[in-house]
Amino acid sequence: MDQQAAQSFIDEIWDNSIVPELVEYIKLPAKSPHFDADWKENGYLEEAVQMIFGWCQTQAVEGMELEIVRLEGRTPLIFMEIPAYGEADPDDTILMFGHLDKQPEMTGWAADLGPWKPVIKDGKLYGRGGADDGYAAYSSLAAIMAVQRQGLPHARIVVIIEACEESGSYDLPYYIDHLKSRIGEPSLVICLDSGAGNYEQLWLTVSLRGMAAGTLRVDVLEEGVHSGYASGVVPSSFRVMQQLFSRLEDQSTGKVLPEYFYAPIPEQRLQQTQAMADALGDAVWQAYPFVDGVEPMAENNVERILNRTWRPALSYTGVEGLPSLANAGNVLRPFTAMKLSMRLPATVDGEMASQAMKETLEANPPSNAKVSFEPDHAASGWNAPEIAPWLHASLEKGSQASYDRGVMYMGEGGTIPFMAMLGDFYPQAQFMITGVLGPQSNAHGPNEFLHIPFARKLTTCVAHVIVDHCQRP
Repeated sequence: MDQQAAQSFIDEIWDNSIVPELVEYIKLPAKSPHFDADWKENGYLEEAVQMIFGWCQTQAVEGMELEIVRLEGRTPLIFMEIPAYGEADPDDTILMFGHLDKQPEMTGWAADLGPWKPVIKDGKLYGRGGADDGYAAYSSLAAIMAVQRQGLPHARIVVIIEACEESGSYDLPYYIDHLKSRIGEPSLVICLDSGAGNYEQLWLTVSLRGMAAGTLRVDVLEEGVHSGYASGVVPSSFRVMQQLFSRLEDQSTGKVLPEYFYAPIPEQRLQQTQAMADALGDAVWQAYPFVDGVEPMAENNVERILNRTWRPALSYTGVEGLPSLANAGNVLRPFTAMKLSMRLPATVDGEMASQAMKETLEANPPSNAKVSFEPDHAASGWNAPEIAPWLHASLEKGSQASYDRGVMYMGEGGTIPFMAMLGDFYPQAQFMITGVLGPQSNAHGPNEFLHIPFARKLTTCVAHVIVDHCQRP
């Protein structure tokens, strides 16, 4: 593939077409169903579907067929099928995946930014969903068009853009089953919904953590009572909850305690972690917006990377039952409820971990308080199969050509539920899991941005892999 010609074309379509489209897409509060129970009535998801579908329809992709697939009671899905091009095996298939639903607003945006307010500044497009993962459909077709413009053969390609990923992709298995015969048996899966360690080279995700999440609730009273009257007699619901937390983690270090949350770390992943730590140095932890003086966890960067990729970690992400400070009277509250999120090593079964977590928390409650843990999300992680020599060579070539630096392999701390699903469905496939979520890009949080120059080069790397896949031994 002519690198210069491909990059020039991709830069042009990004600047003149994709970025303007993403600007309009960011304006849509197309929140995932978990965060917008009335998504169908509100219509924002449908508007996003129509916007992306409409753009795809206008692109010069030879032989492409597009459809919005709808199953009763489920979010819609965009399905594209592009036949093999040139002298390629008509049955060999690449599956490309992305999503268009978004996380909610989140607080803390800078004064000149906002979740539904697209702003381009210093080569970055700010706003919710551009990087996670609105760009995926656009980037996928741009890569395919770059290949076809040079007359290079490529395998049959199926592109799926779902609208439920941020809710755990609970609709996707039904669509995969419904479309099974049309998808075929992919030999390569490309997903543009992951992260990057920096913006200076191509990063391939080789593992993803799973998750067990739910709401822990402690009830001690039927109604609130005066603290002067009742404290010392009525147990504190918050203190009971703290006691329950100590069953899950060491309160002084944050180390998760139950062994059922752990799994052996493969030797190859340890080697890749060392290489990642060597490449990034203290950027491993300096990328986070720490308050001045706060120290990162763990004793060195290798351990910090392993902590966020191959070890369980507990987060407390929401609370009910606590009044605001302005309304905090001298009252013993009847209950405390907290949302817990336990990230899991890639090879731990999410459903098993969720059930074990429930049993651990509900057994023998302190002070005989009423304790309940209601799981609301369980997902297994994913550990990539061994990378084929042709794919490693293609990734390295593409990264060197686009960034002047070689490819790096990394574990990701997040969860992409469909990856475990696709890994089970297509065990013989190779996987290119990558994305634009690099340092400070802050997906799901305030000030989320898409690094435009990095995304343009990543698109070209995808084009390299599409070409080399067709020419593999």
